[in-house]
Amino acid sequence: MAGSSFGTIFKITTWGESHGPALGVVIDGCPAGLPLSESDIQKYLDRRKPGKSKIVTPRKEADQVEILSGVFEGLTTGTPISLMIRNTTQRSVDYSEIASYYRPGHADYTFDSKYGFRDYRGGGRSSGRETAGRVAAGAVAAKILKQLGIEVTAYTRSLGPVEADMTKFDKSAILETSTAMPDRQADELAVAYLEERIKALDSVGGIMECAVTGLPAGIGDPVFEKLDANLAKAIMSIGAVKAVEIGDGTAVSAANGSQNNDAFTVCDGKICKKTNHAGGILGGISDGSNLLIRAHVKPTPSIFQPQETVNKAGEPISVQIKGRHDPVIVPRAVVVMEAMIAITLLDAMMINMSARMDNLQDFYKKQ
Repeated sequence: MAGSSFGTIFKITTWGESHGPALGVVIDGCPAGLPLSESDIQKYLDRRKPGKSKIVTPRKEADQVEILSGVFEGLTTGTPISLMIRNTTQRSVDYSEIASYYRPGHADYTFDSKYGFRDYRGGGRSSGRETAGRVAAGAVAAKILKQLGIEVTAYTRSLGPVEADMTKFDKSAILETSTAMPDRQADELAVAYLEERIKALDSVGGIMECAVTGLPAGIGDPVFEKLDANLAKAIMSIGAVKAVEIGDGTAVSAANGSQNNDAFTVCDGKICKKTNHAGGILGGISDGSNLLIRAHVKPTPSIFQPQETVNKAGEPISVQIKGRHDPVIVPRAVVVMEAMIAITLLDAMMINMSARMDNLQDFYKKQ
């Protein structure tokens, strides 16, 4: 299977299936000398793991990460870092009957069409559980970025009809609310709405948003490797994401140029912008403003209502899905978005080091 690797210099390859013995990631291109421990990674995985509240899947997984290679005496060695997360509570029997039919909204049919075979136990590689490896790798990327003064913060912007009030933005609430909303009042309203939909055997979609501070101007490329294009690809690779916006996003189609253009000025002796409709990227290259990115996530396709589908013989049937499923994906996917953005930005920054002759001269003159 192609397509399990992402990145150019800081490159990750995820492996494993939802109901296999374990899953994880191999990170290649991490610089030597980074202080790294399992606890650095675990705090990110804890934000993603299942079974934490009544609005996520009841599947209980500790999601304990194990560092298998690439770290010695607390420092990265510059060699590939292999991280493993064991699956401990698989219940494959919950999925045995779906081997004979295609679940609405899932990748069952398309996976079968491509490979002529599929791992029906929780979706195999198509499962959202694959993202645990991405989060583990993103924790490493985020730690490197933080040492460079760059911070990546993702959160839930809305769930169903309930939207966070950004004038009440509370960063601590992202980690303390079950919805990962930065607005505690909106969190309460969203939980109440989710409880209604759970009783109705239904699911909910929503919007994730991510702000990046401290990113310098000049990161990215102007043609096929545009920073916004690569960010969009990274985020769209997360299962259930159906649309990505940067800055004002879709609102620009209804704006005039006089409204949408960001005027340049000088702030503390440096060039800056008065507004940020562009979301921190111009011409595929970062402009020094905060990056602002949104992702629209569809409702969880696994719902417990009867649904119409067909079996592998093409015969119409009615099914009622069993198993343990999230009524909403967004709160656990927020950290996945954060991880993919961190990986994309770090890789772009590493590539950028060779963009100018003076960068090479400055580096090698110090040797």
